[in-house]
Amino acid sequence: MDKKIIVNCNNRATRVAILENGKLVELYIERPLEHRIVGNLYKGIVANVLPGMQAAFVDIGLEKNAFLYVDDVYTDIHNDETPPPSRSAIEKLLKVGEEIIVQVVKEPFGNKGARVTGQITLPGRYLVLVPGADYIGVSRRIESQTEKERLRREAEKIRPDDIGLIVRTVAEGADEQSLAQDLQFLMQLWHRVLARFQQKTAPAILYQDLALTCRIARDLFVEDFSSFLIDDEHEYEKVLEILDCFSTQLKKKVRFYDRAEPIFERFGVEKELEKALQSQVWLKSGGYLVFDETEALTVIDVNTGRYTGRRNLADTILKTNLEAAEEIARQIRLRDIGGIIIVDFIDMTIEEHRKKVLSRLNESIKHDRTKTYVLGLTSLGLVEMTRKKVRQDLSEVLQQHCPYCNGRGRVFTPLAASTRIERELKKTLQKSPREAILVEMHHEVASIIIGTGGGNLKKMEEELGKHIFIRGAEDMHIEQYRVIAAGSLKEIEKLAFPVSVGDVLELFIEEPHTSAPENGIARIHGYVINVAGAGELVSQVVRAEITEVCRTFARAVPVAAGKKKRRRHFAKSAPSSDDAV
Repeated sequence: MDKKIIVNCNNRATRVAILENGKLVELYIERPLEHRIVGNLYKGIVANVLPGMQAAFVDIGLEKNAFLYVDDVYTDIHNDETPPPSRSAIEKLLKVGEEIIVQVVKEPFGNKGARVTGQITLPGRYLVLVPGADYIGVSRRIESQTEKERLRREAEKIRPDDIGLIVRTVAEGADEQSLAQDLQFLMQLWHRVLARFQQKTAPAILYQDLALTCRIARDLFVEDFSSFLIDDEHEYEKVLEILDCFSTQLKKKVRFYDRAEPIFERFGVEKELEKALQSQVWLKSGGYLVFDETEALTVIDVNTGRYTGRRNLADTILKTNLEAAEEIARQIRLRDIGGIIIVDFIDMTIEEHRKKVLSRLNESIKHDRTKTYVLGLTSLGLVEMTRKKVRQDLSEVLQQHCPYCNGRGRVFTPLAASTRIERELKKTLQKSPREAILVEMHHEVASIIIGTGGGNLKKMEEELGKHIFIRGAEDMHIEQYRVIAAGSLKEIEKLAFPVSVGDVLELFIEEPHTSAPENGIARIHGYVINVAGAGELVSQVVRAEITEVCRTFARAVPVAAGKKKRRRHFAKSAPSSDDAV
């Protein structure tokens, strides 16, 4: 099997795609302002103890308190007392106001806070450190029993007292020295965590896991992969540094991608992402799958669709179900669906056919690193599955509830929509002979594409050799845009600026300026006007004169009521980010 890791980086997100035989099977996304918190260690304060639920809520400094179940309570790991039995009542283990160390095991979802545990694990390249434990575990994904026993013996030689070790899949073939070096690094890390616990005031973060690209290099990148392609030079250098510590022999497989064609388009990732956000997935045979996701469970329906078969009905159904089993396993990984999963295969009357389909499904999910179990057929002929839910699934990351239909459907987030629109604009402008263009789009999307200080827009103009003017509109669909005009720079400038120097306007102040809160922000058709000294006049109408007109914003100063107006305009729209200065 040919396996590749593809990394796309920009100032809005880092995206990592895992390809198997050219097919997208996993996608990881990390944004600068939305760092993953699974794996982080916190010094928390017990906020509530709920005997009726045998659980506690712990303040770890996030928006919502984290949930700690009684079986996940461990101990005061920073003292020498023997921990009480895990099955003790929650009120005997924890007290309100008590300071404890916890680790996040599940991201916050919807209205739920993060899930935490007191049973700490620290991952390295070859080993996982389990403080306070007294056992050695070996990854079940290592198939050779002889290799499992060898690794267990090597780990036993180096294991410190009162420390548990789990040998990871990537340790297969590793020698004692490599394991010992990894353990030394983890022990130093653990001692730093304990020192920070004593020094910091709760709630506080004690340890944060590596950034996405480096985490992939540490946890996933092994000899099985033929290449690791990265389109950002800084991330490329960071991965090489990580591999210097862990696996120098893998550095030759890491390559910097510097072609003009975007890396995700080069490998067909963008198209696969579009399909992964749709409820219907077509199979090669002509059959199709329908995904229906709810908060409680996910239902997958299999249909023959356009496939009519060649021999008889039973064989047609079998072929469709076998193909569906493979695609279901891939889609579950790609969409990162967790929780209860029900699969409604096409009814099979032959017992041997049912066994073949279940066997194919079990074989296909072996490639999934997330714990997944096929529980078998129910009396209704449905296949029950469960998959551990650790992160938000793909649709939650890239989509939001549609504001145009009161949440009955889903649309792209402004960030995802901006990426898509920017990509389409580039294709359009590369073919256009015009010098300049005026484009209108949803004001939140416009704000992202323009970027802070107009940096994103300037970069795109330099790349394309065109002048691009963007106008925000409150009533535009968040996923759509329209080209208002294209022509010479002078022609488009006249259309692009809704105000001129000297205009006196009545402006509705929507919000304070983020970086200069003494100033206020108003908008005309999405065009930002920075009104000096109006930061405390939010939700009021201010009479102001335009003093400067720029590409993405204008400046204005309040004027006395008696000054003659050259134009009258109320700028009122839904608030978004501040101007691009």
